Amino acid sequence: MLPKIKIGISTCLLGEKVRYDGNHSHDRFLTQTLGMFADYVPVCPEVECGMPTPREAVRLVGDPASPRLMTQKTDVDMTRMMMSWIPGRLDALENEDLCGFIFRSKSPSSGLYRIRVYGDDGKVRKIGTGLFAKAFTERFPRIPVEEAGRLQDPKLREHFIESIFSFQRWRHLLKENMTRGGLVDFHTRNKYLILSHSQGDYRQMGKLVARGKEFELEDLFDQYERLLIKALSLKTTVKKNINVLMHMMGFFKNQLTSDEKQEMLTLIDKYRDGFVPLIVPMTLINHYVRKYDQPWLRNQTYLNPHPFELKLRNYF
Repeated sequence: MLPKIKIGISTCLLGEKVRYDGNHSHDRFLTQTLGMFADYVPVCPEVECGMPTPREAVRLVGDPASPRLMTQKTDVDMTRMMMSWIPGRLDALENEDLCGFIFRSKSPSSGLYRIRVYGDDGKVRKIGTGLFAKAFTERFPRIPVEEAGRLQDPKLREHFIESIFSFQRWRHLLKENMTRGGLVDFHTRNKYLILSHSQGDYRQMGKLVARGKEFELEDLFDQYERLLIKALSLKTTVKKNINVLMHMMGFFKNQLTSDEKQEMLTLIDKYRDGFVPLIVPMTLINHYVRKYDQPWLRNQTYLNPHPFELKLRNYF
């Protein structure tokens, strides 16, 4: 069991009244469900850089590639205040060992996607990124990030949560067992998890691990981390999950009865056709792992990639 996962988060999502209107954007899934397993590091760029609460709302103005942060009614330029604060805050966050960051949607300082940029030509374009969010992702390109609003989508929620817990396990390896043997063990345990995202990246990672002695240790781990993040950035699909399930069934070819095999195949077909969620065939696979004491599969993170209490893998 690893300690609670450390995640950066926009302060308003925790229920703190730091928004421009003196209100909050409390997200109960984040505080009450994911919060059981997370230690949050709250960040409110606008308040922390010196703006009061409540305050005049701000927006992005000008060139979408390098916008200014302006107050909406009085056109006061707050860009310098924000940009002078950001580097020091990022330095502090570098020491927090974050495994992810959850940003407030639609925010000109913290939004990740489709933030309104008011052009000097009068046009409004939804192509911007909040100033702090942009700086964070540039400074920490391998840390998983997401917007709170997008986490309402069950597939995006599962993808993000799987990514942050995978990153936590990787960070744990770097701290506790950064050896070639440790990397082999990590790659073995995460075989099916990685395969459920990208067969191509898994093959590249396997070749890299096999040639591990040819690289300096730090270079080896850096290349593996790059491929791991690349693989996990790709979403799982029904087809990819079925491929993994069929591979796992192969471990029981000499143990399952004909009825058990048929039950498993029937559930896989129902999952393929959209009648049951992934959690249904996964539960049966886990049952067979325990019943027939399959030690290799028992250590596969794919079977338990995140806490059961988060109720993931149960969407259609």
